[in-house]
Amino acid sequence: MTEEAILLGCLQNDTASQRELYNKYSPKMLAVCYRFAHNREDAEDMLQEGFIKVFLQIHTFEKRGAFEGWIRKIIVHTCINILKKNKKFNESVEIIHATGVQVREESVSSIIQAKQVVECIRMLPMGYRTVLNLYAVEGYNHREIAQMLDIEESTSRSQYTRAKAMLEDILIRKKILQKPKQRFELIAMAGKR
Repeated sequence: MTEEAILLGCLQNDTASQRELYNKYSPKMLAVCYRFAHNREDAEDMLQEGFIKVFLQIHTFEKRGAFEGWIRKIIVHTCINILKKNKKFNESVEIIHATGVQVREESVSSIIQAKQVVECIRMLPMGYRTVLNLYAVEGYNHREIAQMLDIEESTSRSQYTRAKAMLEDILIRKKILQKPKQRFELIAMAGKR
């Protein structure tokens, strides 16, 4: 079924089209949820709630950008809203659940290194990790992050700066990072779209 046919079917509340949409995009969106989640069950709950919003808001998709990007934005906002509502800012998800890591090179060493970076990002406090994910991985600017998290823009900037410094320390301690200038390349490897 084509994306156009899936979209049309979803607009008509066709359950087969909704199932097709879910099956097509849920693996990638679950990987997004894992980066924000408290644990595996929370990531799955975020995904379910996010897709409910996708189906309820599908009529607002204006075909100006990628459909997947539109879905991803809803999923990210759903994750943030759940975190804010439940104040789950202190535990991490096991690295085995961090699927969907994208790397520039397809070599085994690149994949292993990317998984190690994701593991280190998961060690950051939730506030730092959330801002780092939103800025470095999802591509939001500090003004947008401040609005999403109900914080000051300066708080977003300082949390991002502290997150980078803390991540760099963790990467150096774990002997993943040798030179501080590698920092941005490794963050990009851990999930840049």
